Amino acid sequence: MLNQPDSLDLAFTALADRTRRSIVERLSRGEASVSELARPLAMSLPAVMQHIALLESSGLVRSEKIGRVRTCSLDTEALGHAEQWIQQRRVEWDHRLDRLGTYLATLMVKGEENDTKG
Repeated sequence: MLNQPDSLDLAFTALADRTRRSIVERLSRGEASVSELARPLAMSLPAVMQHIALLESSGLVRSEKIGRVRTCSLDTEALGHAEQWIQQRRVEWDHRLDRLGTYLATLMVKGEENDTKG
């Protein structure tokens, strides 16, 4: 496996582009030929091929050429690493927000106690 931070950099760089995200979204429904992926995009086939090449180099997409047809599919393991990284950040922020909520509740209780004393 690639060094995870490096592979994450590649994955997020690849996903930073709207066209590549649309290709990944399409491939999430199943494999597709390059022609099928290019059909809804307003760009030349060579431009689509460049996007696919970047997705492949990031590890998010695999392709196989059989005869004259190149078929692409998602590499769910690479997507899983990105998802895991995002989930870890979400858990960290949930914990921080929980601690903040506890702290604010403590302040409210102390404020109510001061109001009843005064």
